[in-house]
Amino acid sequence: MNGDEEFFDAVTETNQRVTGVIHVDTGQSNGIGRAGEKPPQENGIQKHRTCLPAPMFTRTDFSVWSILKRCIGLELSKITMPIAFNEPLSFLQRITEYMEHVYLVHKASRQPQPLDRMQCVAAFAVSAVASQWERTGKPFNPLLGETYELIREDLGFRFISEQVSHHPPISAFYSEGLHHDFLFHGSIYPKLKFWGKSVEAEPRGTITLELLRHNEAYTWTNPTCCVHNVIIGKLWIEQYGTVEILNHRTGDKCVLHFKPCGLFGKELHKVEGHIQDKNRKKLFIVYGKWTEGLWGIDPVAYESFRKQERRGDPPRKAKLDDAAEKADSDVSDAAPEAQETVQVIPGSKLLWRINSRPPNSAQMYNFTSFTVSLNELQTGMEKILAPTDCRLRPDIRGMEDGNMDLASQEKERLEEKQREARRERAKEEAEWQTRWFRQGRNPYTGTPDWLYAGGYFDRDFSGCPDIY
Repeated sequence: MNGDEEFFDAVTETNQRVTGVIHVDTGQSNGIGRAGEKPPQENGIQKHRTCLPAPMFTRTDFSVWSILKRCIGLELSKITMPIAFNEPLSFLQRITEYMEHVYLVHKASRQPQPLDRMQCVAAFAVSAVASQWERTGKPFNPLLGETYELIREDLGFRFISEQVSHHPPISAFYSEGLHHDFLFHGSIYPKLKFWGKSVEAEPRGTITLELLRHNEAYTWTNPTCCVHNVIIGKLWIEQYGTVEILNHRTGDKCVLHFKPCGLFGKELHKVEGHIQDKNRKKLFIVYGKWTEGLWGIDPVAYESFRKQERRGDPPRKAKLDDAAEKADSDVSDAAPEAQETVQVIPGSKLLWRINSRPPNSAQMYNFTSFTVSLNELQTGMEKILAPTDCRLRPDIRGMEDGNMDLASQEKERLEEKQREARRERAKEEAEWQTRWFRQGRNPYTGTPDWLYAGGYFDRDFSGCPDIY
């Protein structure tokens, strides 16, 4: 939005070219998940839709480079991007995907021993990024004041989020167990940068999980996500960085290393780490892949296995000359070949395994079954939702329905409406007032945070802004 006129013209030109060639035939859709159709219930349990109303469009009909060549080194949240980059979800809905494996939180709450609870929490933290596997579409930037709520009685939680700041973009969220066993909250400032061949997303902000029955709080930050080959070549994703999960009551800590791809892709998707007590004594080893699952084992058994492994045939080490030649000759970052699945050490304990994707996931932006249901709008739902809820955004709804022309037009309209509202506030010297969250400090880390003010589920939406 703050880019120069030349950049804006390039975006407009690309939008026109993309929307001019994409025509998705929705006539073949079976209609499951269309707005206004309520899924059937079976034995009193609500069934959620299993596919999107229209298949994903192709992204091969436009030049990414014509847009991104002016963005190298810039923070992408300040740039208006064409709709061809998107998937039909808001970033607020993307955050909600943390809850797909919420059963791990319920399981942690039932564990009597702190070590067992930390194992479950570590698995939950890794599972939170699993849905990003092969997800190369960008979620829509939330509008200031936008909200998203989700209540899943079958999974035992309810969730509310709000876009509390536009520049910088900050999304705050709060979730609670329906059986009063946990609170899960935080604020995310996704810093995105374009580095020529890749886009890096650093999800700044603290995540807090409270297990109420044990009077325990755990805090951590997510790893960095990188999408490679946004210009040319096959798109592929990696997560890297160190995640430290701290139990503020016991002092126990789980240190997780999300491995970068490495020279020959042998480290791709790998996660390795350990749980230690407050005196830094290792209590448990964890390993696996964030795209597959997570296992754990006693440190003594782990070291014994590694010693046996070292006595065998050691892996071939890469030559530095080969590495230099590879780096010089590559036009794109070669997508590493899929490596063998995780080698499970005998005696290991399975902590978490990823859910299978639906068979038509590739035609649905590589969504998981949980993700497919997030933008579902059932009959009568608009009467109880806040008017700022993501499900009511016409650009996202248009894209989900396969109407790319409408989606692009609505996206531009909403962004201009947001700019006009900001100009009006500047004239009146009025500050934006958040509705459901307030600025404060995290009660456990002391760092700046956005805290839930309460009251959303009382459903008094009379003062909500008109953002759509």
